[in-house]
Amino acid sequence: MAMPIVEKPLTAEAAARRAGVAAGLVALAGGALTLNHMLPGVFYDDGLYVGIAYALSHGLGYAHAHLPGYPAAVHFPPLYPLVLAPFVGLLPLSAAVFAAKVLNIGLGAVAAGLIAWYATRVELLGPGAPGWLPAAIVAGAAVALPTLTSLCVLFSEPLFSVLLALAIILADRLPSRWSPETGATLAGVAAALALLTRTIGVAAGVGIVLHLLVIRRAPWQRAALAGAPVFVAALGWGLWVARHRGGIDPGMATNYGSYFEVLKGAGLGVFWPSLRDLPRPLGDLTLSWLPAAALYYAFAVAALAILVYGLALMVRRSSVGLTLLCYLAILAVWPFPVDRFVWAVLPWLGLAWFAAVLRLWQASTLQRVRVPVALVAGAVAFGYVQLEARGLATRSWRAAPAYVSASAGEMLPWFATLPADAVIAADFEPLIWLNTGRLSVPFYIYGYRGREVTAPTPAEQRAYLERQGASYVMISGYVSQSVPELNALVRSYPGWLTMVKQWSGGRTVFRVNRGF
Repeated sequence: MAMPIVEKPLTAEAAARRAGVAAGLVALAGGALTLNHMLPGVFYDDGLYVGIAYALSHGLGYAHAHLPGYPAAVHFPPLYPLVLAPFVGLLPLSAAVFAAKVLNIGLGAVAAGLIAWYATRVELLGPGAPGWLPAAIVAGAAVALPTLTSLCVLFSEPLFSVLLALAIILADRLPSRWSPETGATLAGVAAALALLTRTIGVAAGVGIVLHLLVIRRAPWQRAALAGAPVFVAALGWGLWVARHRGGIDPGMATNYGSYFEVLKGAGLGVFWPSLRDLPRPLGDLTLSWLPAAALYYAFAVAALAILVYGLALMVRRSSVGLTLLCYLAILAVWPFPVDRFVWAVLPWLGLAWFAAVLRLWQASTLQRVRVPVALVAGAVAFGYVQLEARGLATRSWRAAPAYVSASAGEMLPWFATLPADAVIAADFEPLIWLNTGRLSVPFYIYGYRGREVTAPTPAEQRAYLERQGASYVMISGYVSQSVPELNALVRSYPGWLTMVKQWSGGRTVFRVNRGF
């Protein structure tokens, strides 16, 4: 008689590896859906990254090759353009962009795998959590519609996500063969590289150091080992910015200058509006289906309270808790829209939120909150799933970049006929230069007073365009942010601009009549 086969239960490490592989494969499959041949520059920042990579790979230094005079780049730290540089230097542009998108998809899958493995291995959701839940949360974040949209273009988020995950893992859970000092140093190096990918990565350095000192009561020498690489990276980048920030025309300081220029203009008045805006992206992703504003705000307040509790739990369990608090504190004084910054840490926020839900459900002293917590969790899960299903079915995550790419593709052949020395003041100026070789500067320029966007006067705008040597002006359509500034110029200086080309939707090019 055959003996029954008894399966051995998975060890904690094997279960964690399985969770990491599962989340990584889901992220890889989702990323594969986004592969495309859209033009670089459709989301603006992606064009800036590729342009800087071109400058690096063609001997122009860390600079904006599409701007007159090739001023040094001071807005974005250098690591992601350095990663892109070999692709742009060795391959034709379209092939380089496609290969780099494949790399981004791979990095996104690695980040998802690392986070799911770590969250499962250390029981980040707390004891008693279903073993499949961390991987499900991370996988859901990896294929969320905003994540898929960002994978359509060359953004730095996938690289940042990998480095942030490595920093957290190295700070919290070392291989047994490493000393705590080695782990702290390597965590600091990963956090420093995250900072050199996105400036807000400084939050990881500060959060890890605070976790070592305040939560784990580690010796200050060990905390210093974690903080030293971050300090060196911040100092080096800061010195570069201080030395080269004067090369950026003041008119385009918000677009191309350092973040200090933006914060100086915005001032402390930005704090309350930015703080109120912080939860909005998460509400849009999960609760926008609710039929009435009162219902939306009631559920949103409850969901936000759960997230705050989850972050408090994370502070005790992992260095990611204080890292997220530092990260969100920076966003609270950030004048720019916070959406992309929130999506970059969406898996961690999801883990924190569900950790709080589980804790509230399991606590015997909090049985009265079980029903409200279940209702909020159900509303959030339903909202995410129905939005995700509808978005995947209609491919809505690619609609915006695909539209810009198709629209620009119709216009580019005409731009290529302009004189080689033409300077085009335009919307999506990196895209125009990358695909035509014509120097291009931003037409739409702006600043901040608190959270309020301020526009230049017509005299200031004309002076800026003349400093740049602009010979043509292009707006991308009737709904472009440039339209009010263009209309003000036309009213103030009749005859200075002459329309020379128009496409459907209000896409228009004007010639600048110099000396008029």
